[in-house]
Amino acid sequence: MVKIMIAPNRYIQGPGVTKEMGNYVSHLGSKFFFIGGPTAVSIVTDRILASFRENSLDCHFEIFSGECTRSSAAELSEKARNFGADVIAGVGGGRVIDTAKAVSHELNSGLVILPTIASNDAPCSALSVQYTDSHVLDRFLILRRNPDVVLVDSKIIADAPTRFFVAGMGDALATWFEASTCTKSNAKNLPGGVTTCAALNLARLCYDILMEHGVSAKLAVDQDAVTPAVEMVIEANIFLSGLGFESSGLAAAHGIHEGLHALEGAERTLHGELVAFGTIAQLVMENYSRKEIDRVIGFCNAVGLPVTLRQLGVVDISPDNLMKAAEVACMEGLTTHNSYFEIDPELILGAIIGANALGEATQKNPGG
Repeated sequence: MVKIMIAPNRYIQGPGVTKEMGNYVSHLGSKFFFIGGPTAVSIVTDRILASFRENSLDCHFEIFSGECTRSSAAELSEKARNFGADVIAGVGGGRVIDTAKAVSHELNSGLVILPTIASNDAPCSALSVQYTDSHVLDRFLILRRNPDVVLVDSKIIADAPTRFFVAGMGDALATWFEASTCTKSNAKNLPGGVTTCAALNLARLCYDILMEHGVSAKLAVDQDAVTPAVEMVIEANIFLSGLGFESSGLAAAHGIHEGLHALEGAERTLHGELVAFGTIAQLVMENYSRKEIDRVIGFCNAVGLPVTLRQLGVVDISPDNLMKAAEVACMEGLTTHNSYFEIDPELILGAIIGANALGEATQKNPGG
C-alpha cells in the first residue's frame, strides 16, 4: 500500500501576523477575493489593508453568512471571476473556510485561509464539506491541493469566545484515536494512501499537547491572553489535527458526530463538541481501558466539553431516538466504516448509550 501525506504549502502562526499578510501571500497573485462573515471581516480588514498596499495587492471583501452549498459556491465563484481574482481568501470559521475552498476549487485559483477561531481542523485540509440548501450533508469535495497559505493570528484566536477554542480541542481530541484505528484497519486516508510515520506521530503529538496544556490554554483564553500553552494548543487544533486527520484518517468519532447532528436538540452544538462525545463513544466501542476513557472524560470536564447527551442538547435519549443517530452513523461512505471490525447500528447505539452513562456518572460524582 502506498503511503501519502499532504499538508498546506505554508503554515504561519503568531500574534499579529495578519498585519504582515501581504508579505506572506504576494507570491500567489495580485487580486485577492476575500470571503468572510461580517464579524471576521470587520476584525481583519484594517489589519490587512496596509500590508496589501505596501505590496501593491488589490482585494475585495465579500460578506458571506450562509451555508457551504454548491449553489453558494457557484454564486461566489461568479463574483470572484468578475472581480478577476487569482487568489481566494477565506476568513472566519468552518463554513466560510469550506466555502472559500469550494470557490478556489471551481476557479482553480490560489487559496489562503485565515481562521479567526480555532474551533476545528478545517483550515489546513484539501477538503470542503458541502451541504444541501435544506442543511443536509451533500458531499465531501476533495480539492486538487491543500491551501497555499494558512495564516493564523494567535491574538485574534485568543480574543474570540472561549467556546470556539474549546470546541477545537474537542475536534483535535479525536485525531489520535481515529488515526490509531485507521492504522489498525489499514484504511485509506484522504489522498487515497495510508498513513506515514510522520502523520501518525503528529496525531499523537496533537493528543499529548491537549492533555498537557489544554486546561492552562483554556484558562488563558478566558482572559484573552496569548501564552505558550495557547500557542501550542492553537497549533494542535488547527495544524496537527488537520495533518493528522487528513493523512492518517477519520473513524467512528466523526461518523458518530454525523449521527448525533441529526438528533433534535443538537442543531446548535458545535462540530468539535459533537466530535468530543463521538470520541468517547468510539473509545467505548473499541473497548479502551477504563483508565484511558476516564482520562478523556476528565479532560473534557476540565475544559468544558460535553460528555453527556444532555449537554449536547439532546433531550430524548430513548433507544428508539438514539437509534436514528446510530443508523446515520452507519450510512455508506461515512468514516465509521474505517474501524477494524464490522460496524452496525446496534453496536453504535450501545457505544452512544455507554458513553452517555459514563459521562453522566461524572456529573453525579465529579471525583470519578
